[in-house]
Amino acid sequence: MNSDVLQIVIEKSSDHYSAYAENVTGVYGAGNSPEEAKKNILEAITHIVKSDDCPKELQKAYTLHFQYDTQSFLIYYSTVFSMPALERLTGINQKQLHHYCSGLKKPRADKKRKIQKALHQLGAELQALELV
Repeated sequence: MNSDVLQIVIEKSSDHYSAYAENVTGVYGAGNSPEEAKKNILEAITHIVKSDDCPKELQKAYTLHFQYDTQSFLIYYSTVFSMPALERLTGINQKQLHHYCSGLKKPRADKKRKIQKALHQLGAELQALELV
């Protein structure tokens, strides 16, 4: 059985994190953290699937794919990655990263890819790591 992908976007607003399905209307969630927003949208999907007016996209097998907008990612992970660390990882200067984090500027597609590639490389490196 083929499964379709349900694209869930996580975004930071002024007072909470929101989650919404980018490719299915009417699927929303929110919380004080990305984890809470994910949990809330999963609960919403469960209720929607059980309802009589369930969208056709949710009536078949699907997988969830979570995405962050760049600003929300930088805000949430600012306690994990300092700006100097992100600069070393990505090659993007701290001032520019601060602009992305504050919403003063939005990164172009090539900058988003550069950040994502650096994080994926770090993730692969960490997954391969063994402590002795």
